[in-house]
Amino acid sequence: MRELGDDYFRSRMRHTSAADAIFTRRVGHTQRGGHPIRFDRFYAAQLGGKAVEMIKDGLNNHIATLQWSEERDFFTSAFSANKLRDRWGVIHPRMVHHSFYDEERFQPSLQGMDFLTRIFTNAIGHEDFEYQRNHTFARSNLIQRYQSVNVDIQKRIEGLK
Repeated sequence: MRELGDDYFRSRMRHTSAADAIFTRRVGHTQRGGHPIRFDRFYAAQLGGKAVEMIKDGLNNHIATLQWSEERDFFTSAFSANKLRDRWGVIHPRMVHHSFYDEERFQPSLQGMDFLTRIFTNAIGHEDFEYQRNHTFARSNLIQRYQSVNVDIQKRIEGLK
């Protein structure tokens, strides 16, 4: 951010500062709301390995994916990124498949529960407990107020008004 500077982003009328434009995101565990669990770390390494294999095999414009089926459990795979694009080249968000959610009961379906159970069974390792012990019960938590992501978002929304 320091190398590009705020002026770069202001000149393109995209953001007020480099900090507003550049951020990092941890996907799976951020959506769940916490520290990456053993499942995240293991399959992130598997997906990274799959991506390296794809590069080695010359598979450009392809995506390494984590798939699941009752027969194979979790496995890495790859497919052309063009399969995600509509006829104008736009990639749209994907919805959860209907077989994973029971709309009448407002909860995961039996298949969805099976899927989630496989993720969270043995998902927490020793290192996760150490993280919790060191961070959740840290002395600094007693003297510093908790800064929620929602507070940051609300501040940005108020700034737009």
